Amino acid sequence: MALENKLGIEDASDLAREEERISKKKAMELFENRLFDKMEAGKFSSLKTIHKYLFEEIYDFAGEIRKVNLSKGGFRFAPLMYLEAALENIDKMPQSTFDEIIEKYVEMNIAHPFREGNGRSTRIWLDLILKTEIGRVVDWSKVDKEDYLLAMERSPIKDIEIKHILKAALTDEVDSREVYMKGIDHSYYYEGYVTFKAEEL
Repeated sequence: MALENKLGIEDASDLAREEERISKKKAMELFENRLFDKMEAGKFSSLKTIHKYLFEEIYDFAGEIRKVNLSKGGFRFAPLMYLEAALENIDKMPQSTFDEIIEKYVEMNIAHPFREGNGRSTRIWLDLILKTEIGRVVDWSKVDKEDYLLAMERSPIKDIEIKHILKAALTDEVDSREVYMKGIDHSYYYEGYVTFKAEEL
């Protein structure tokens, strides 16, 4: 079953394909229209803006904090009752060094504020912080998908692995459209790699 969507698509795989097509088009618009120039790096308000822009043609909940508890594999993301407080704390986290930025990224992944599309939105958000603070971005084409997903799964307990993987993929090509678009590549970093479970409240 597909998530309820504005497109009227009922098959999950059909929705995933259309979602990828639309979100890539919208991501390109974000980049080409320099909309990032108006965003404050590292703030949840900026992540909300990114998410809304990518998914507003597909979901009513684009840019809105989720109203369900989410889990993936054996891991439960931040419970709803603590989610807003967690996001406020993430806003306040330092982000002046690479390590601090990745620690912030890991915490945002644990928060997982949206019902769908967290990975793509948060990777763009991460690159905005890296570009603003240290003049680098991640070249996602240099990041092995399996290594990345496993490191992200382990990152709430130990973040040294994800830091190592992402640091090795840093580039100073911060204005490269090709480098930027790798972060939104849904087929490469498919969020459905492990099934999400949602508990409707």
